Amino acid sequence: MAVGHHRPFGPSRRTVLRRGTGLACAASAAVALPGCGTDTDDGAGAGGRVTVELWHGQTDTGRVAIESLVADFQRAHPHIRVDSGGGVLADSMLQKVTAALASGSYPDVAYVFGSDLAGVARSPQVVDLTGTVHSGPVPWSQFWAPARDAVTVNGRVRAAPALLDSLAVVCNRKLFRDAGVPLPEPGWTWREFQETAKRLTDARRGVFGTGWPGVGDEDTVWRLWPLVWDLGGEVIAADGRSIGFAEAGVRALETVAGLARDRSVYIDPKPGSEQMYQVFESGRMGMVLTGPWQLPDIVQAGVDHQVVPLPSYSRRPVTISGPDTWTVFDNGSARVEAARTLVSWLMEPAQDVRWDIRAGSLPLSRRTQSLPRWRARAAKTEGLGVFTKALESARVRPAHPAYPQISQALGEAIVAVLLGRSTPAKALRRCADDANAALLIPR
Repeated sequence: MAVGHHRPFGPSRRTVLRRGTGLACAASAAVALPGCGTDTDDGAGAGGRVTVELWHGQTDTGRVAIESLVADFQRAHPHIRVDSGGGVLADSMLQKVTAALASGSYPDVAYVFGSDLAGVARSPQVVDLTGTVHSGPVPWSQFWAPARDAVTVNGRVRAAPALLDSLAVVCNRKLFRDAGVPLPEPGWTWREFQETAKRLTDARRGVFGTGWPGVGDEDTVWRLWPLVWDLGGEVIAADGRSIGFAEAGVRALETVAGLARDRSVYIDPKPGSEQMYQVFESGRMGMVLTGPWQLPDIVQAGVDHQVVPLPSYSRRPVTISGPDTWTVFDNGSARVEAARTLVSWLMEPAQDVRWDIRAGSLPLSRRTQSLPRWRARAAKTEGLGVFTKALESARVRPAHPAYPQISQALGEAIVAVLLGRSTPAKALRRCADDANAALLIPR
C-alpha cells in the first residue's frame, strides 16, 4: 500500500510488509532472470520450461503464505517454475519496478499497490488482463466491486486483485465500560464519533479517544475519503481537470479539526502508524480506524474488542477499500502465458481463501466467502464479518496517474489541521491549488 505518501498503507497494514531483500541477477542453469540472457525470444527456457519471476514484496507470514502457494502451483504446473525471491519490500515496489522498466530488466509479476497501478499501467510492458479475468476459472462476476474497480484503468483490467480490505472502527470494550459510554452501533454519525472520542479521553491516565496517522502519507489520507464520499464529494471532478472535494473536503477536515481541538486524538508522528496501534493495543485508546490486517495483533494483545462499521454523516454505510494487485509484465509470449496462469490460479477461491487467512486479506469473491474454511475463520474471529460486510458499501480511490500528487496535497492539509497549523478551509484551498495543478499536467 511503496513510496512515502504514494503508498496505500505503511508497514502497519500487515507485518508482512516490513522488511525486504534486494534481487541479484545471478545466472543459474535453473533460474533465468530478465537480462541474464538464457531465455528464448518468447521467454521459454530449455526444454520448453518457463520461469516466472515473481516480486511478491512480502516478509514474515505473507512470505510464508505466498511461498506455500507457489510450491503447490509448481506441483500442479510442472512446466512452470516460479522464482519467488520477492524482489523488494512491497513499500518500495513502485521505485523498483519503475527502475526495472527503465532498464529493460523487469519481473513477470509484481505486487503493486492499487494507488500506484494507474501510473505503472502507462508502460506498454504491462499486460492487459481483461481477457484473462473474463475466461477460465476466475469468478470475476462474483468479485466484490472494490476488487474489480481497483484493477480497472480506462475500462481495461490492467492487473489481478491480490489483496482486499476495508476500514471499520475497532473499540476497546473495557475503556468504554470504564468511561460509562455505550458501544456504538451501525448507523452512527461522525458527530457521535467525535463526542464518543471526547468522553473516552482521560489525559490523566494517558487515554485517547481515537488516533490518526500524522505523517501526511497515504495512510493519513485514505481514512478521509469515506467522509468526503458521504458528503457527495469525489476525489476527481467529472471533468477530470480539478478535484471533486473542494467543499466536502472542508467539512470532512472540520471533523478532524474537532478531534484535534478536543485533544481526543493521538497523532502518530511516524510512518506506518505502528505507534498508534501500540497505544490501542496497550489499552490506552478507545477507538481505532483500521482494517482486518490488524485483528491478529489486537487479539494477541488481549484487547477485549468489538468492531463496528465506520460512522457517516448520512447514517448510510460507506467505507473504503484499498486493494493491492498482481501486475503482469511482458517478457515474451511464453512467460506472459505462464504469468497469466499463475495469477489466475491465485485468484481462484481455493487459493484465495488460503491467502486471505494467512495474509490478512478479505475474500476477493463471494464464492471464497462461502467456503467452509472462510466461514469457520470468520466465526472464530471477532469482527471479521463486519469488515467483510463493509465491502458491500466500500469504494476505492480512482485509478488515475495524478492520484499520488492529490494524495500528497491532501495529506499535507490533514496534518496541518491535526496539528492546529491551519483551518480546514485554508488547508483545503492550498490542497486544491497543488492537486489541480497536478491534474492539468498532460499524461
